[in-house]
Amino acid sequence: MQIYDKNNSTLSEIHKTMKTITVAKGDGIGPEIMDATLKILFAAGAKLKFEEIEVGEKVYLAGNSSGISQESWDIIRKNKVFLKAPITTPQGGGYKSLNVTTRKFLGLYSNVRPCKSLHPFVETKHPIMDVVIVRENEEDLYAGIEHQQTDEVVQCLKLISRPGCEKIIRYAFEYAKQQNRKKVTCFTKDNIMKQTDGLFHKVFDEIATEYPEIENEHWIIDIGAAKLADTPEAFDVIVMPNLYGDVLSDVAAQITGSVGLAGSANIGEECAMFEAIHGSAPRRAGQNVANPSGLLQGAIMMLNHIGQSTVAEKIQNAWLTTLEEGTHTYDIYKEGVSKIKVGTNEFADTVISNLGKTPQHLAPVKYDSTYQMVLPKYKRKNAAKKELEGIDLFVHWTGENPNELAEKVSKIAAKNLKLSMITNRGIKVWPEGFKETFCTDHWRCRFKPINGDEIEKEQIIESLKNALNLGVDVVKTENLYRFDGVAAYSLGQGQ
Repeated sequence: MQIYDKNNSTLSEIHKTMKTITVAKGDGIGPEIMDATLKILFAAGAKLKFEEIEVGEKVYLAGNSSGISQESWDIIRKNKVFLKAPITTPQGGGYKSLNVTTRKFLGLYSNVRPCKSLHPFVETKHPIMDVVIVRENEEDLYAGIEHQQTDEVVQCLKLISRPGCEKIIRYAFEYAKQQNRKKVTCFTKDNIMKQTDGLFHKVFDEIATEYPEIENEHWIIDIGAAKLADTPEAFDVIVMPNLYGDVLSDVAAQITGSVGLAGSANIGEECAMFEAIHGSAPRRAGQNVANPSGLLQGAIMMLNHIGQSTVAEKIQNAWLTTLEEGTHTYDIYKEGVSKIKVGTNEFADTVISNLGKTPQHLAPVKYDSTYQMVLPKYKRKNAAKKELEGIDLFVHWTGENPNELAEKVSKIAAKNLKLSMITNRGIKVWPEGFKETFCTDHWRCRFKPINGDEIEKEQIIESLKNALNLGVDVVKTENLYRFDGVAAYSLGQGQ
């Protein structure tokens, strides 16, 4: 027997139009806000099925240091779309952030966070703010490669790649084009980090030329952040490396009125994850007070991603209508503006009752863009001419006089190499250092060829052997290269 719906379609035909997603209800307030979000999605007619997995604190504490099982990974990778509530990462114990792990394992290189003011219904000092933060999601300091090298110094490697830059910057311009945005701004600190942030800025300038219809600009991150906090209406789409984007996307969300209202999309070439940007708030768990809006906004972005924009539009307009009517959860409730304070479930019910309505004061949304983003796979460039022209040896030494260290390490130089500089925390302390400069026990000793020619790697090995024989504790080495004749390493500060 065939079963038909009211449109005379069989259930098998209906199921063909369904999208199966993966859902994780998370920890703390996660289960409550996920239940509220799913209730709204299905009431609005979202064509979804879901498979639920368990991730987070229970999985961590059961002995899985990644917070997720292999079976759960298989389900996420099969379904390609992951709607995740906030989770708790236990403190200590070497537990890695599941958010970071998921983004990197699944290649979710682009984190997209719209931050729009809802004035006057949600209090903000910036009533006309409408900014989208596009954050690189896989590299930078979030590679998490850290080492303790001496008693006094630890390091964290900042990794910026050309593929990473090209993918995220192109995504920012394609997003702007799809959403009819007028400007893309790049934030870096390339006046200091000339190699890493310098590469990000360089690639931005290259790709911007392919989009002449979109205005482009670059700001140094510190003054850019100050401008964003003071005059956010000056910006439209902002693209930046991982750490800056993490910090400023929360700042941008907060100055719109509340971090609790912001959702996030994590987009990759094959998979995507959608979430609220806030944490699991365990102190509020189980009390029916949490605001589900952040996760709901992530879910609306998910619906747009999977082609159910009509449903996304209906939910977003109902949500805006709910806020406009003054039905608010405790976190945004304000006497004189809000009309009624409600809990998680009641807020969801109100959004559902407003499905089909559009706001009267806030601008209703219309997701009608037909432009499909063009995001080609990265193509590796032709290799540059690479010449080895020196070596930095990082030495653990507890003395205080750089001149003494220079005399000691000069003796380890291989044939045709000479000590050219010593720095401490990046500051040149030899030759001609200042006695006022404070030094730790971590010293960078730079060796260059006497005749200025290219050196051989055997000379590096010989220098390390000499260091071992003379009791010089080398904790790290870095080769100094020129690429196509251009020095690809930093000078010492003050050099």
